[in-house]
Amino acid sequence: MRLINCKTLGFEEFIGKHIPPYMILSHTWETCGFLIVDSNYKVVSRKVIDKHGLPSKSHEMLNRLGIDTCCIDKSSSAELTDAINSMFKWYKRAGLCIVYLSDFDSQDPVADFARCRWFTRGWTLQELIVPQHVQFYDAKWRYYGRRSNLGPELSRITGIALNVVSGGIYIPNRHAVAERMSWAARRETTREEDLAYCLFGIFGVNLPLLYGEGSRAFLRLQEIVKNSTDLTIFAWIAEAPTNGLRGIFARSIREFAHAKSTILKPSFNAEFVVTNRGLRIEKRLLKPYSHGLPRDHVTIDLMSLNCRFSYMASTTYLSIC
Repeated sequence: MRLINCKTLGFEEFIGKHIPPYMILSHTWETCGFLIVDSNYKVVSRKVIDKHGLPSKSHEMLNRLGIDTCCIDKSSSAELTDAINSMFKWYKRAGLCIVYLSDFDSQDPVADFARCRWFTRGWTLQELIVPQHVQFYDAKWRYYGRRSNLGPELSRITGIALNVVSGGIYIPNRHAVAERMSWAARRETTREEDLAYCLFGIFGVNLPLLYGEGSRAFLRLQEIVKNSTDLTIFAWIAEAPTNGLRGIFARSIREFAHAKSTILKPSFNAEFVVTNRGLRIEKRLLKPYSHGLPRDHVTIDLMSLNCRFSYMASTTYLSIC
């Protein structure tokens, strides 16, 4: 891991477990205005250090800083792959995550925190929920607030549960697969593949990067079924009606936009296996007429996903046919 020394502003490389405490910067990649690029990383580092008042008594040990735009050699495909697969871990280990909002003026009465571009980007999802502590700064590096104090507002802006965005330890399996997918359903990335790659850490997977694969990246992400018993991965809704046949997996993460409040049936484990012929699920099927559908649907079988949305009755569960 490559970090910037806050005193010398030089790079330092750390390998394995011997990584000192550090801060990490979260930002959007700008096309105009104040740019955070390799050529001026020392300027950015000094602003982060000076505006944050470091070293301070509360963070006196955080004398190193991570900035993705200059601490990662993107010309090396091997380093880029390792960085993307490690990004979740890096933000989780950080003692403090500093969020720089380049399009927000905290002293402008008409400025809208909720409209910041930072809330629309795919990569910033994990940067919001994973770090131990998160602080927000506006375009002039003025302090705006802490994640722990802004929890209700952050939940309203992102549609993510308050207990997730208000801080604490993020434990993936506490949240259904469909719910975690929904967190990114309205977000965007410059490259199509990155909308899948930015979720590797959220789902605890490590996969090779194949830029150019397009929508197939999201299908590969759904390989999480190999290590999961969570059937909510099939609780997607097609973006547009189609008369043709399609597979059991979602084509886009946007097909999970509705799943923000998915509740799993307690103590249920499904068994399914990905084979060279497709997906095999061992589960009892249900007849539709036992679930309120007319008897002329007897040619259709239902498979319960053992989950429901929060607005559904506690005895009602989603099924696919």
